[in-house]
Amino acid sequence: MRSRLVYEHGGLRTFVVVLDRGDEAFADLTGFAAEHGLTGAALTGVGGCREATLGYFDPGLSDYRGTRFEEQLEVLSLIGDIAVHEGRPVVHAHLVLGRRDSSAIGGHLMRAVVFPTMEIVVTETPSHLRKRVDRGTGLALIALDESSGPTSR
Repeated sequence: MRSRLVYEHGGLRTFVVVLDRGDEAFADLTGFAAEHGLTGAALTGVGGCREATLGYFDPGLSDYRGTRFEEQLEVLSLIGDIAVHEGRPVVHAHLVLGRRDSSAIGGHLMRAVVFPTMEIVVTETPSHLRKRVDRGTGLALIALDESSGPTSR
């Protein structure tokens, strides 16, 4: 994994993160967020992977069901956020992946082994985002009342 700070103004930063062949996207993005002290950020990306595990939230289980794909896939869209939960940055991202026949699959990013590359733009938000476990679903969701920054109605 390689990264570069490409913009900084008023304490907000934008990074470009390039994941290399064999890197694991979820783990590397989580490590990057911790290393750079990110407490709120948006992320977008494109690229490719040779293996991916996508999740689907099953309300009956109050947990994610994962499906593993072992084939060359295009990362058509990676979109998500970084927020703090229990004192550490947490990546929440979704992937849309393209198959050889141009069909698409998508879901919650659980794991993606990069091939040949993945390019991700990480943009800090002006607020520190905090997550809190929602009692109804068991999911850690962004808690607006615990996040800092200006509020609106």
